[in-house]
Formats: sequence, C-alpha cells, structure tokens
Amino acid sequence: MKRNYPSIIVTPEGEKWLDKGQMWMYKNNLGSLDDSIENGSLVDIMTTKGRYLGTGFLSKESHITVRILTKDQNEVIDREFFKKRIQFAYDFRKTVEKDNLTNCRLVFGEADSLPGLTADRYNEIIVTQITSYGLDLIKDMIYELLLEVLKEDGQNVSAIYERNDVKVRAKEGLELYKGFWKPSTLPTTTVINENGLKLNVDVENGQKTGYFLDQKSNRVLLRNMSAGKTVLDCFSHTGGFALNAAIGGAKHVTAVDVSQTALDQGLANAKMNHLEERMSFVQDDVFDYLDKCHQGQYDIIVLDPPAFTKSRRTVNHAYNGYKNINMKAMKLLRQGGYLITCSCSRFMETALFEQMLRESAKECGVTLKQVSVTQQNADHPILWTMEETSYLKFYIFQII
Repeated sequence: MKRNYPSIIVTPEGEKWLDKGQMWMYKNNLGSLDDSIENGSLVDIMTTKGRYLGTGFLSKESHITVRILTKDQNEVIDREFFKKRIQFAYDFRKTVEKDNLTNCRLVFGEADSLPGLTADRYNEIIVTQITSYGLDLIKDMIYELLLEVLKEDGQNVSAIYERNDVKVRAKEGLELYKGFWKPSTLPTTTVINENGLKLNVDVENGQKTGYFLDQKSNRVLLRNMSAGKTVLDCFSHTGGFALNAAIGGAKHVTAVDVSQTALDQGLANAKMNHLEERMSFVQDDVFDYLDKCHQGQYDIIVLDPPAFTKSRRTVNHAYNGYKNINMKAMKLLRQGGYLITCSCSRFMETALFEQMLRESAKECGVTLKQVSVTQQNADHPILWTMEETSYLKFYIFQII
C-alpha cells in the first residue's frame, strides 16, 4: 500500500516546536492549507523548504490543527499501524501494571502515540474517550482493535462504553454523548480490585471515565504510612485515599467532600471492605472544615483537590487557592505530622507549585522534610518531549 497524503505547510516557528519533539501542530503555526483537504484527513506536515516533519489527522476547527501520529515518512497509516500501536501500549501495561491489568489506563493518548484516544479498562468494560476529529471517523476500527488485542491475550473484555461527554470534543466540532458503542447487557457499574481494595466504579456517571486511576500508586504510599495514625482526607470524592489509609491500619480516617453523593459512594466502599467502623464521612466545604479543626487533631492530612486551573489565564488565581489550602493544613498539623499535597493541573507547573509550597511553609513558620515526590501512575506515562503528558504532582512531607 502506497502513501499518498496531502501536504500542509508549517511556519518556521512551528517547525522549531516540532523539531523539539512536540506532537501537536497548532493553528497559529499553520503556513498554508489547501481548502479542498477534508476535515479529519491524514496530512503530511512540510516546511516551506519541503522538509517532512510528520503525519497526522487534520482538524480544521480545533486550535490543534494536526495531532501527529508518526514522524516516519515511509510509514503507512492503516489498520495494521493502529493494531501495532495498541499492542505496544498494552505490552507496556503488562510490564508496569501487571497486577492491575483489569483496572488500568490502556491508552493514554499522545504518550502512547495514539493522540486523541483514552482507553480505560474496568474489568469486562473498556471505557473510551476520543478527542480527535480524524480518530472519531475511524472509531469503529479502533474499538475493534482494542477488543481484539486484549482477547488475543486471553483477557475477559466484552464491551466498549463511550464517555464522549468531555467538553474538549466541542472544540473539534464533535458531538457530546455517552453510552455503549454496541448494545450490551452489562451494567454500567462494576467492582474493581485496586491493590486489594474493592471499589465501586460507575462508568456512566463517575468522574473522568468512572474513577481516578492516576493516583493508584500514590494511594499505596499513604497506606504504607498510616498505621496507628489519625488521617484527614480532603476532597475525598469516593474515598480513594481514605480507604487506603484505613486498610493500612489508621486509627481513624475522616473523609471530607462537598458532594454528599460522592461521600455516600465512599461509605458504600468502606462497608464493602469492612472498614466503616474506623471511618467518618463528612459533607462540608474543605476550606470551611479546616477552619473548624484544632492543631494536632490529625497526624496526616491529604490534599487532593480538583484542578484549580484548566488554563494558563487562571494560574495566578489557582496559585492563591493552593497556597490557602496548604497553609491551613500546615498550621493544623502537629510538629512531626505529615502533609500529602498534590495538583492535577498541568498548567500549575512543578516549579510554580514548589514555589507555592516554600512560600506557604515560610509564612507558617514550619520546615518541610521531604518524604517522597511522585507523579501520575505508570499507566499514565509521560513523554519527556511533550510536557502536555505530565500533569500530576504529588508530594509527601513531614512538618517540623
């Protein structure tokens, strides 16, 4: 099969970005484009001097004009191409997530060289999100390949559930919806096993694709240091961190969240794991709740807030929010207590987050003794050539 993809021209500025390893070509770096090229088509990106830079899906409505699939001019992008990419991504999970294969992210978009595709597995169901116009056009083939690759390895998967209700699809000119790709008798709720914990997952109504898979390994870090401790889990949602503290032998765990629905699910998870006697679920605004606490009440405080910023424009506002919440926690912990704090916003960059922590500690008159610094779970891999794949920052400190 021969390659015969139309070409678009990138500006010299865009050329520099792509040469650094970036896999997105932005609209403001578009030099010229033939109007006859259809939206969602595969296109070759060329410099003004005719040098090839990559091939990917064209998106005429999005700020991301091309999501690059390959930088090999000889590579034909067909069914076999996509099967190899999915197989490569799956083999990676079999290596780094072999104990959690039934509940893990199988495909993490650009980091797996499948830009615009997210695929998470929860037992028999694969939950997908597509945020690329071109990929959406061939989604039937992609879904078939996902099921095929897992079944060839003897994995029990039988359904695809689409969580295509994310707002970013509108920027691609795609409709928002959710539902099974093909009719299925499977329920949209399931019980996963995360490192020995049973957890209810609702793929239809849950956050993201049903659950926060990206903190799996970080939750174990809390589990391993919780024995005999009194723990406060702020922004607890359905109790991921709180439950790990409890199963790790915490004396008592308080889970606080503004959503009563999420807390009810957390309590159900606690009962399913026979941990409810050592846990309390409190519906309150976390900022308000911390104001009611007294110093030394907790040995460990976990701060896992939702993203305070989803754009660069609001980073300063987010900085103040993170500083406020971290200072409250630092003041409450007794000397020798532990603070677990994180940010899931990629726009709150590591250097800025660490600056906020240093300022907070200085103003609180405490010293931060680092226990560990980690990022997202291994099934959410990071490309060092593409900062957009790195978003989660996770810190554990002793407060002295």
